[in-house]
Amino acid sequence: MSTGTTHVTCQRLVFDWPDGTRVFDGLDLAIGPGRTGLIGVNGSGKSTLLKLIAGELTPLAGTVRAEGEIGYLAQSLTLDTEEPVDRLLGIDRARAALHAIEAGDVAEEHFTALGDDWDVEERTRAVLDQLGLAHVDLDSTVGRVSGGETVMLRLAALLLRRPDVLLLDEPTNNLDLRARERLYAAVRAWRGVLVVVSHDRELLEHVDQVADLRDGQVVRFGGTLAAYQEALAVEQEAAERGVRAAEADVRRQKRELIEAHDKLAGRARAGRRAGETAGLPRIVAGARKRAAEVSAGKHRILHEERLADARERLSEAEAAVREDDEIRVELPHTAVPGRRRVLTLRELELRNGTRAELSVLGPERIGLVGANGAGKTTLLNTIAGRLAPTAGEARAHVPLRYLPQRLDVLDGALSVADNVRALAPSAEPHRVRGHLARFLFRKDGPDQLVGTLSGGERFRATLAALLLAEPAPQLLLLDEPTNNLDLASVRQLTSALTAYRGALLVASHDVPFLRELGLTRWLEVADGEVTETGPS
Repeated sequence: MSTGTTHVTCQRLVFDWPDGTRVFDGLDLAIGPGRTGLIGVNGSGKSTLLKLIAGELTPLAGTVRAEGEIGYLAQSLTLDTEEPVDRLLGIDRARAALHAIEAGDVAEEHFTALGDDWDVEERTRAVLDQLGLAHVDLDSTVGRVSGGETVMLRLAALLLRRPDVLLLDEPTNNLDLRARERLYAAVRAWRGVLVVVSHDRELLEHVDQVADLRDGQVVRFGGTLAAYQEALAVEQEAAERGVRAAEADVRRQKRELIEAHDKLAGRARAGRRAGETAGLPRIVAGARKRAAEVSAGKHRILHEERLADARERLSEAEAAVREDDEIRVELPHTAVPGRRRVLTLRELELRNGTRAELSVLGPERIGLVGANGAGKTTLLNTIAGRLAPTAGEARAHVPLRYLPQRLDVLDGALSVADNVRALAPSAEPHRVRGHLARFLFRKDGPDQLVGTLSGGERFRATLAALLLAEPAPQLLLLDEPTNNLDLASVRQLTSALTAYRGALLVASHDVPFLRELGLTRWLEVADGEVTETGPS
């Protein structure tokens, strides 16, 4: 690995999307050795910045420089399911050459392909074992491993290359708890430059610094996410105090300006009366009047300048306060009486062979955990009626709604408001728009086509449509709802679910998120069974 003090630099970086939307306008950034957590709201440009550093996108202006080799793990992986595992890992040529030499073929081309990498298989096995992939056959194909294992194989390929700069974009999406722990360990062990984009709060506790991308610029803080958020909270509290003080100053200056006007008007009236009664010569009275007007004008200008200064200080104070809006919504119609039967799973057998017996009463909040491929999504799809069980019964006794991982509930060709009305046909337009405002769709927001929304916006639109649907859902099924959501959106989701009064069944690998929901039960899908478990 290279030894310079700075490995990645962006200078006066400018980037536009093909439609002319500007993402960066003069971004400056320098990242040195260590682990950097890159955070920011959805749409702020985090993934775009990683692609610019990796060379997958070209800036409109400015420069991007990286010292040494770059390894990049994209958020969305499109892989050939027929590709051999050893080729995905980048060791197929060296491995084939090694096997040829071991078989007695001493052609020079084999030695050239192998180089000094005589322990290629042992080194690969060590990395795979580190990432929990010891069971993966190097001669098998990518299609024979799960989605989470595919992500870990791609990470293994990067670790085997030993790049100087490692870029990871939402690496824990779709990883189960064990795989996440292994990824955390790999991040902790990294000794080069690492930049990770993530909403995973546990992962961001293993970084050396946080870089917050906001309004096209980066603010950095030395420390973990928790330390950064604590410092930010103190800063925002001070900023809000500054706004209150500045508002008070504006009110005071307005009051003093009005009082000054009243005093000057009073003096002017008194002066006119005194002139009339004193019988002063007209020229003397006129001179006094002009002097009084000049004095009054100076006094008025002084107070107006003070008011303008106070307003400027208020604008500066308001600019220092972040406006990360929270969803605030009351959902009384979703309430479920304490002893009402909500869901029954009786002798249920899923398509993958998993069996389940379950009874849900009242507004229970249940977390569903388990390894990738264990059957959590299959269980939710079966309860929602999207899949038929092999045997037994899954019966919901109350209206339910399902939020799948792919957020494919809404029609992309319709507006946000039209999608909500499709699920709540009796709702009047002004009522729909009022509800959508609470989900942060204001002004023209309800008229946006769902197909044009960002990931975070689409998520909010889907959540709004489900929670406002008719009849009101008293059972809500959520499948990995925090995937691809920024930290602000996760807070918004938590806020909305706090207002929800019905029963929840949430499948997630995001343990901090599950803990914040106030769960009453935890279920684990493992070894073909759905069983009660303790908090993770």
